[in-house]
Amino acid sequence: MTVDDERPGTAGGSAHGGPDDEYSRERLATMSRDELDRLGASYDGVEVLHVDPGPEPGTRLERRAIRQVGFFFTLAGLLAFAFVVVYIGSGWFLPEWSWTEHESTWSTLFTPLLGACLGLSLIFVGLGLVLYTKKLLPHETAVQVKHDAGHFDQMTTAATLVGWGNRSGLARRKLIVRSLLFMGGGIGLALIMPLGGLIKNPNTGDPLGTTPWARGVRLVRADGTPIRPGDQDPGSLQTVFPGVEGGNRSSDAPTMLFRLRPEQIAAIQAQGGPNAPELQAGYADYVAYSKICTHLGCPVSLYEQETSKILCPCHQSQFDITQGAKPVFGPATRPLPQLPIEVDGDGYLVARSDYPEPIGPAYWNRENS
Repeated sequence: MTVDDERPGTAGGSAHGGPDDEYSRERLATMSRDELDRLGASYDGVEVLHVDPGPEPGTRLERRAIRQVGFFFTLAGLLAFAFVVVYIGSGWFLPEWSWTEHESTWSTLFTPLLGACLGLSLIFVGLGLVLYTKKLLPHETAVQVKHDAGHFDQMTTAATLVGWGNRSGLARRKLIVRSLLFMGGGIGLALIMPLGGLIKNPNTGDPLGTTPWARGVRLVRADGTPIRPGDQDPGSLQTVFPGVEGGNRSSDAPTMLFRLRPEQIAAIQAQGGPNAPELQAGYADYVAYSKICTHLGCPVSLYEQETSKILCPCHQSQFDITQGAKPVFGPATRPLPQLPIEVDGDGYLVARSDYPEPIGPAYWNRENS
């Protein structure tokens, strides 16, 4: 509610106008900060009803309050810096963070530690501020009459804010100032750390578009044994993995190795000629296709050699091996990517390269080249 002030020269609407008319910027600039503070309060119609100045400077009560506030601010800063250490996974104090399937590793603690460090840090910031406000700041009860703002209010309000800073005692309470700076540095660093993902691209090396397959990597069974061309019967299928450490545990690496029957080879050549791309990417009568369905990523695990159809058990997509694993039924819209293979100097089947296109669901929006 706005209350009219009956004094001349105030915002009450008298003939003398408001404080902006009575006090020019030049006149206000000649006054001290304390004078501006008192002047602003008087023209704002402030009536102080009660003042509690807080603990006496240098007393045991003040020193104890300062230690308590400084303790919580320092603890907040330590936890904020702990968040940074955990986030970057530097390996200086803790093992490097890397995802594994085993719950006993540090990777299972990564997210909980991030939440605990930053969450507790902010809690201790709040506790420190509450203690500082209750135990160290002066308290006063006042009522105020409002009027329209102008340059008078701008200058007197600034003086009031600075005056509050002086009365807060921060300038002489060095422990609190140091703990505040420490806490601010830690929390500020913790808050900007996640922005590092905008600077350092987490997709360096195209991790979503590559697999453990590479030139010269052997095709091996689940038990790690390599495969020679004569190990399979015509018309058969077996699941193979890259012969590298952890290759049989990589979710994007399972591959179906087919040995074609003569009539299947003839059907492929009838459509694509003697140099059909499917056969060119294979070796002799062997071809290899990703086991990951291009619909929703289910493992394609059924093969009807009589019809040359590869079936996905999840949503019944079907892929024709004589047409380059092109989908011929079901919701899949993209062929299964083909892995180029050859034989190394020791007579074992190996990959010529990684898959030429991303494997998995068709949300990649990539066309077969």
